[in-house]
Amino acid sequence: MKDSNKISRRGFLKAGAAASVAGLMAGIPTAAASAAEPEQTGDENFLFWTKKPKYIFLFIGDGMGLPQIQSASFYLGTTQNDGAVIPADLSFMQFPVVGSVTTYDSTSFCPDSASTATSIASGEKTESGVINMKPWTRDVPFETIAEKLHSQKGYKVGVISTVNIDHATPAAFYAHQASRKNYYEIGVELANSGFEYFAGGEFQKNNGSGNVPTNHEVAAQAGYNVVTTQAGAAALKAGAGKTLIIAEKLADGNSMSYAMDAAAGEWQLTDYVKKGIELLDNNKGFFIMAESGKIDWACHANDAAASIHDTLEMSNAVQAAVEFYNQHPNDTLILVTADHETGGLGIGYKTTNYDTFLTNLTKQTVSYAKFDTDYVARYRAEKTPFESVMADVKKCFGLMTASDPDAAANSTLVLTDYELEQIRTAYERTLNVGAAGQDDMSQQDYELYGTYQPFSMALCHVLNHKSGLDHTTYAHTGAPVNLYAMGVGAEEFKGVYDNTEIFHKLAELTNVK
Repeated sequence: MKDSNKISRRGFLKAGAAASVAGLMAGIPTAAASAAEPEQTGDENFLFWTKKPKYIFLFIGDGMGLPQIQSASFYLGTTQNDGAVIPADLSFMQFPVVGSVTTYDSTSFCPDSASTATSIASGEKTESGVINMKPWTRDVPFETIAEKLHSQKGYKVGVISTVNIDHATPAAFYAHQASRKNYYEIGVELANSGFEYFAGGEFQKNNGSGNVPTNHEVAAQAGYNVVTTQAGAAALKAGAGKTLIIAEKLADGNSMSYAMDAAAGEWQLTDYVKKGIELLDNNKGFFIMAESGKIDWACHANDAAASIHDTLEMSNAVQAAVEFYNQHPNDTLILVTADHETGGLGIGYKTTNYDTFLTNLTKQTVSYAKFDTDYVARYRAEKTPFESVMADVKKCFGLMTASDPDAAANSTLVLTDYELEQIRTAYERTLNVGAAGQDDMSQQDYELYGTYQPFSMALCHVLNHKSGLDHTTYAHTGAPVNLYAMGVGAEEFKGVYDNTEIFHKLAELTNVK
């Protein structure tokens, strides 16, 4: 039997806050007490005077746990200071409020992006692989904070991602599906959302089953400007109307390029955030969710350098929001967090003992994905001898043999016999992997290479280890993630709490039901 005297944790906190406010308001003159939005008193600990944020930025670094942030900070600092042990602050690391957020879902302590983004967007737990639907029955949809702000408060809404625009994290702010793999249906929900701005990689399933319009056509029929060139995106101005931008330059998985692979002038996350601000700025307010999705993809592949560069690019994107905040400090809230940690990244490795050599990572010039596309595919087709590929290994990863003429000046990048044998074995395995993939791989193969090309993985692993970094998994972990907050209502995000509370705190700050 339900105990009617019990009160939920959230209800208790709200009741306590209300009681505190009532006591404080009792001593305030009537005119002040009746104001809709009381002026700030200077004490940022009092909830009752907090203004409603008019402009809300929510940045999600997919897979960006604290190790991803710290490795980017350490890399940036050491490379800017000639190898000295000096960390550098990313744009959000000095935000005045930091929280610690748990990420588990209804089925796992190592959850996926669909369920964790659902928790952030709707304040509800669900199963891994499910987007904004009641767990187990999958028959009741959850309304997201973006939808509530859009319908109840008239906020304009933008959803941005460096991966596919129908991928799990961006989809969690506008879609409701029993499976994250219902890609075409997710694309239809995108068009039906009415949100004013979308930007990201290509739909994972632009074409539906049967005689149905493509997701591009569905969006156009719903009144969206469907823009597929960078020049077209750059030409958009305020007042353009509902807009869907698909990045012109597409990389692995039809996503945007990794930051380290982007060509000069190629738009990255920062550019799409700036364009979103330009198109969404209005008197009623806006909500922008911007995801750096390829931090996660890099960490799945244990590519530390690619992860670091995408984390640095997200820092640049956050800085664009900070610059907007500086123009609207009394109306803006910026949140930076992650849905979960990916890869089990650790700073420190067995063979480097108490040292790190993060400047080694400057020698990696391409991501594992681009190396696969530009180099490994050719090796496989031509059955290139191992000795011949070592010149590319040096060019792309900085790794060299002891006989290399540059070895004396690059001692931390010289391959030991053991490491050289690891790379050679992985290369031979790569040449023998069938066109259908790696279904025949053993447990040993999987532990060494995951589901990736063995040669690329071995090179990433060896360079990581020689730099003082390592990963425990090719999947997600259950580690908590940080949340950084600045602006109106930021104080509400301090402390330790569950990811569902991000939604509830935003709902309370904006007074949505």
